[in-house]
Amino acid sequence: MSGNAGVGSFAAADYVVFAVMLLVSAAVGVYYAWADRGQRSSSDFLTGGRRLTALPVSLSLTASFMSAITVLSNPAEVYRYGANIVFYGVSYVITMVVTSEVFLPVFYRLAITSTYEYLELRFSRATRLLGTVLFIVQTILYTGIVIYAPALALNQVTGMDLWGAVISTGLVCTFYCTMGGLRAVVWTDVFQLSVMLAGFLSVIIRSVDQQGGVIPIISDSEQGGRLNFWDFDPNPLRRHTFWTISIGGTFVWSSIYGINQAQVQRYISCKSISQARLSLYINLLGLLFILLCSVFAGMCLYSVYKHCDPWTAGLVSAPDQLMPYLVMDILRDYPGLPGLFVAAAYSGSLSTVSSSINALAAVTVEDLLRPYTSMSEKQLSWMSKGMTLLYGVLCIGMAGLASLLGGILQAAISIFGIIGGPLLGLFTLGIICPFANSKGALTGLLSGLVLSLWVGIGAQFYPPPPVMARPLSLTTEGCNLSTAGNLTWTSTTPGQTQMSFTTVPVHNNGDTVLLAHSWYSLSYLYFSLIGTIIAVVVGVLVSLLTGGWKLKVESRLMLKKEDTSLYHAVRAFNDRVKRCTGEPERAVGAREKTLGGSNPAFCDTDLDRDQQSNMNSH
Repeated sequence: MSGNAGVGSFAAADYVVFAVMLLVSAAVGVYYAWADRGQRSSSDFLTGGRRLTALPVSLSLTASFMSAITVLSNPAEVYRYGANIVFYGVSYVITMVVTSEVFLPVFYRLAITSTYEYLELRFSRATRLLGTVLFIVQTILYTGIVIYAPALALNQVTGMDLWGAVISTGLVCTFYCTMGGLRAVVWTDVFQLSVMLAGFLSVIIRSVDQQGGVIPIISDSEQGGRLNFWDFDPNPLRRHTFWTISIGGTFVWSSIYGINQAQVQRYISCKSISQARLSLYINLLGLLFILLCSVFAGMCLYSVYKHCDPWTAGLVSAPDQLMPYLVMDILRDYPGLPGLFVAAAYSGSLSTVSSSINALAAVTVEDLLRPYTSMSEKQLSWMSKGMTLLYGVLCIGMAGLASLLGGILQAAISIFGIIGGPLLGLFTLGIICPFANSKGALTGLLSGLVLSLWVGIGAQFYPPPPVMARPLSLTTEGCNLSTAGNLTWTSTTPGQTQMSFTTVPVHNNGDTVLLAHSWYSLSYLYFSLIGTIIAVVVGVLVSLLTGGWKLKVESRLMLKKEDTSLYHAVRAFNDRVKRCTGEPERAVGAREKTLGGSNPAFCDTDLDRDQQSNMNSH
């Protein structure tokens, strides 16, 4: 398609669109700071007073982890490796069912602000502190990537000032989080999600128009091997197959939706548990729609550049810049639309960073300050705002370190897998296993973390061989380049991309090298699965060996059969069968009275505020 390195730069209209997005986000923070000026407690600031409804919360959940990583990396992933990442849809469905049926009922019933509060109620204060510290480290690392990566990609393609963009988005984000609390975060997420969708659709519609319709794009993708859906190879060393994406992806996303403070904090802020469940399932529809948009955008990217790959030709220096390059190429004659796409990428960043900052403030206040100080609610409320400001500044600083990490999609998921997996195992132990004790919990968490770190760090020194990643062919045959001397990423074989791998001199014998490659070459999507399984297995064994089978656990801290939708569906079915077979109505009513309502969180009315504060104090 394009043979020119200069595909255009930002016009005045693009800067206006970008500035409007930032201003609207800031205005939402100001509005909620004014609307909630009477709030007295840190809980109101951090959970929105637990009076939010399903629709805004579901859109916020969707926006929170559909970041710039989705806008920039997913299409580049499809362009280079094929459209099989569409199987993330399978992992999304399983994740929402598991979250709704296993984790949500317990967290909602306890009405806790920090998920790590559960760890102290169920195990010990040491477990809670370790869980909190791991979450803080994980979130700050991830947030650094989310701020820096899109800024770098967009700077190199559009000429937008790198640190100007990083600092302006970081400051706006910190401003509205500090001013408006969770309600501002949720409603700005709703706005930013709409911007992300508009940005995606502008690229897709223009690509379809330019390529002559949807069918030619699908046909090009098929001929280029991009429609590689039927890859059911069970080999765990393969980077992306149906199994690695659907199974490994389920563990990654369960650690995000099931136990990650940034997500849990949203759905437990709903005014009833049915609203919380509904928010998860509406969010699922949003996730699937955005996934399909990003996959199709990747197919558009391939269709446009099938004869002239900008990456191999040295027109961009990293795959994450391919999408911005396409935007500046095909939308340069439409002032404002490149700005809309850039606003979409930064909206993704803002929605994720705001969620992270709010969650970091929540766990710091609830887990590290409230238990050890005697501050009043008013002081804790001000401290929540101070912590929000502090973490905002810290995350902007952290963006500087993000340049040390590789491809942003893989780096982000690796961070969640390495730390999120063991934490998921820890919470699963507490909620599912009545005999799990604090010794087993701590040992399991540390074992899972050590093994995940070992595999994750080892994979940096022994990268998987290209045969396991299987990048698809790209060509520069159709390029008419005047910049032949600048081919920074050209391959030695025409038509194939050159992957950059770290090579480490190894002095061991061949068997050791082979073993190291096999172990460290596991798909990065399995890091979370390893951490979870090790944490659960070690936790169960240590608990049983240290007398856990004698443990008596409060029923409110465990998953009960009455918590699940399946239980209520079976009961309703049995009642209908009883009626059909002629059992007296009175007996059915008596049965409902005996079995129903043991879990107060299942009612559809607002939680009683006094009861809620009493539960918090416990």
